Amino acid sequence: MASTDRKLKIAVLFGGRSGEHEVSLMSARSVLSVLDPKYYEVTQVGITKDGRWFTGLDAIGAFEKGKTDGLEQVILSPDPSELGLYVLRESQYTKLTDVDVFFPVMHGTYSEDGTMQGLLEMADVAYVGAGVAGASVGMDKGIFKDVMVANDIPVVDTLVVLRREIEENMEAVIQRAEDMSDYPIFTKPANLGSSVGVTKCNNRSDLQEGLFEAAAYDRRVLIQHGIKNVREIEVSVLGNDDPQASVPGEVEPSREFYSYESKYVDGTSGLLIPAPLPNETAELIRQYAVRAYKAIDCAGMARVDFMIDKDTNAIYLNEVNTIPGFTKISMYPKLWEATSLPYAKLVDRLIELALERKAERNRTKREYRSDV
Repeated sequence: MASTDRKLKIAVLFGGRSGEHEVSLMSARSVLSVLDPKYYEVTQVGITKDGRWFTGLDAIGAFEKGKTDGLEQVILSPDPSELGLYVLRESQYTKLTDVDVFFPVMHGTYSEDGTMQGLLEMADVAYVGAGVAGASVGMDKGIFKDVMVANDIPVVDTLVVLRREIEENMEAVIQRAEDMSDYPIFTKPANLGSSVGVTKCNNRSDLQEGLFEAAAYDRRVLIQHGIKNVREIEVSVLGNDDPQASVPGEVEPSREFYSYESKYVDGTSGLLIPAPLPNETAELIRQYAVRAYKAIDCAGMARVDFMIDKDTNAIYLNEVNTIPGFTKISMYPKLWEATSLPYAKLVDRLIELALERKAERNRTKREYRSDV
């Protein structure tokens, strides 16, 4: 925990305008449970599915029930001269509290995609996790794959199509997909996570359904070659300029792939920590994870997901999650626990990293004066 002579004021943000709203509530509940009241003064801020911000002593409980009764509406001013959170009382906003660090525990669009980070940057506040560029590139699976290729990090064949193309010429999109890859083929929203909107397609009929499903969640859809015989490996990365990688872990999906249900509903997927890998393979995966993290200018934290083709032993980086799941069955904290950093200490460290990064940002000049 950062050294201070007073309690740090932490605002935990959860919910949001995303298909991962419910996942965010589960993650936030876990984070809130380990913020020690001896060291932190915590403000809970929930964001509804239509984008309204609310606060209250048990905002998380209210959001879990799908209610905002008894909560106060709150805003974050983007004006650095008006720092803090403001509540709406008697038709006027009055200051509720200052905030030392914002802790977004929100997955998907309008948080993990750089939009929330842009607001926090405008407000000139400290916050946990990646900045605007790292968050947006990490979220957009199409752009992310291009960055990996540019950095000689292996990825499977992919292509990106627009919702409009799917709606106007499905046959042409299917043909492009089949020209790229044999089945199985995966379809995914380009900007979402937690396996929301993801379909494993084993034939042309599946592919058509999968394209429509993914397009419901994003205007850009990723079509990805599916490895028939695959191992799913994940690595947690922590840090700012000098990030460190955890031991790798392996997911053993209880369903056909690591779906939303197997991640958050039934929790039946097996997790092998550490993953049973040769030492040189584990080290190579950890190196790829750190290289990918640095390539998108990530900060704070990320979970980096890999695939290994069982038939060829080829390694492919799949994606980077800049606000990974923080539930009790989530891989990110479990991997750090296995690397000698318990959950509560991990949360403390993320807050420290947010303050360190803010201090570094403060060194940047914001004005230019010519000597001419």
